[in-house]
Amino acid sequence: MSHLRFDVVSLVPEVFLSLQRFGVIGRAFNNDIAELYTHNPRNYADGPYRKVDDSPYGGGAGMVLKPEPVFAAVEALPVLEPRRILLMSPQGQLIRQIDLQRWATTYKQLVLICGHYEGFDERIRILADEEISLGDFILTGGELPAMILINGVVRLLPGTLGKSKSLMRESHSQMLLEHPHYTRPPEFREMEVPEVLKNGDHKAIQLWRIQQQQQRTAQRRPDLFTES
Repeated sequence: MSHLRFDVVSLVPEVFLSLQRFGVIGRAFNNDIAELYTHNPRNYADGPYRKVDDSPYGGGAGMVLKPEPVFAAVEALPVLEPRRILLMSPQGQLIRQIDLQRWATTYKQLVLICGHYEGFDERIRILADEEISLGDFILTGGELPAMILINGVVRLLPGTLGKSKSLMRESHSQMLLEHPHYTRPPEFREMEVPEVLKNGDHKAIQLWRIQQQQQRTAQRRPDLFTES
């Protein structure tokens, strides 16, 4: 069974508690499939006020996260090789399913650094192996992207979900969106389950699902379809 350690550097570590309490992700942590530790840079800041931010050189609105507390927090962590340090940043690469799979299968430790305030001192970037983004928009901090990343990685670890085969058929796993799903009743408000799914012909069902994946990806995500 895989065992993966997450270390999250965040000014609001309490938001990560929900990951350990609910659903299949919480059970994965409780069953030692993965471990989650949080580290507040404020605990590594100097002075009586534990100051972690300051005004930017050159002027401008907002405050900037100082480098010293973040460096100290990361350098105080135990090191499990192989490990990867990921910086949550709107300037980073968009997370794709292939990234989640790579992090889940390659590393024993993932360190996630969450920014806050107006941004972070540019020198903090040197700590990271990769910069990660959810999309072309701005949030108040990196905590939500980090939580999404943890969720996406942990669910891929052996033992988290019951059927590993289902993971391979999911949207984006093979650069194709997932095929439609149906369950009972066979007819609902004049909408019927496709006949091919009810006839028991598994080869025909598999062909239909592949065709649906291709059609749906071409229509909804042509950018993915060209890569598939």
